[in-house]
Amino acid sequence: MSGRAVGLFAGIGGLELGLSDHGWDTELYCEIDAGAQAVLSARFPDADLHADVTTLRSLPAGIELVAAGFPCQDLSQAGRTVGITGTRSGLVDEVFRLVKRKKGPRWLLLENVPFMLQLGRGAAMRHVTSALDELGYTWAYRVVDARAFGLPQRRQRVLMLASRTEDPREVLLTDDAGPAEEGDPNDHPCGFYWTEGVRGLGWAVNAVPTLKGGSTIGIASPPAVRLLTGEIVTPGIVGAERLQGFDPEWTRPALDVPGLRGGHRWKLVGNAVSTRMSSWVGHRLAQPLPYDDAADAPLKRGAAWPTAAWGRGGTAHRADVSTWPVQHEYEDLGNFLDDSKLLSARATAGFLRRARTGTLRFVPGFLDDVAEHLERMGGDPARVA
Repeated sequence: MSGRAVGLFAGIGGLELGLSDHGWDTELYCEIDAGAQAVLSARFPDADLHADVTTLRSLPAGIELVAAGFPCQDLSQAGRTVGITGTRSGLVDEVFRLVKRKKGPRWLLLENVPFMLQLGRGAAMRHVTSALDELGYTWAYRVVDARAFGLPQRRQRVLMLASRTEDPREVLLTDDAGPAEEGDPNDHPCGFYWTEGVRGLGWAVNAVPTLKGGSTIGIASPPAVRLLTGEIVTPGIVGAERLQGFDPEWTRPALDVPGLRGGHRWKLVGNAVSTRMSSWVGHRLAQPLPYDDAADAPLKRGAAWPTAAWGRGGTAHRADVSTWPVQHEYEDLGNFLDDSKLLSARATAGFLRRARTGTLRFVPGFLDDVAEHLERMGGDPARVA
């Protein structure tokens, strides 16, 4: 199945680019960020570009799919967590306004952060699913990990698919490979966040933790990677783009926007959807599989939202599937460090200080590697208390 599509809150086109692998032609992008607009204009020059979803009066006639990675600032743990009614994440209601027509699109694909399942004791998800129920949609969602598609980034996202005429379960819930074994940290490069070290670390074997968008003023926030040599590096923007499935320099057009710092590219990449994740959705849209719901249990009112579920007409059911629908050939993290840099002595010392004074437990030998890296960078580990 393929056809004409629209991308709302399109960012740098991660959802739409993956879907295009399977014949979906996005003819209208809607995105308010100036840097992202520059990327979309350069990478999809034949498509229309609209800046503000609130001023978009209607969708083009005959559109068959609407993709919307609506803003997560009010939903993520790293954001303000004010909820689905926040000024940014509440914009999802604009999606429902645009698809409200009886002859609306066949498919609606939404994407957001997993924290939306917990926020407000599930209020965000109840808002979204209730709106879909009222519009006559059958819906299904699933938390999916980017590592399932071979990318060495531990990144989970909620994918939600809804339709008035089709069964979204046959797309999102039929594949299930289960997680791959993580591997020995002594045999692989390991990612972590050097800005942490007291209450969290984001430790990941042969992967980086979830890429972040950086600060609101355009300061990059890359993770760190401990190499097998003991050296500690931070991926560059090209490595980050590739970790999301984009071609190298995908976001370079953003540099042409006056006033934007180079760190803004990290925001664009950190907020993007993994293209391989959306390509998998496109594959399943083209080749749906029968879904057996015999083992699915009704979700009780007020119960916590599971990692996968489906519903229609005011009822919801838990689906017993993992966050790894497939196990594509896994790529080594070391192959994504093209433009990496050594972690500076100052950053290394700050991390080591927090790690030594905190109560976190670390993999044996890790802090020794940090101390040795600091020494190689000209610092004195003995003076870090």
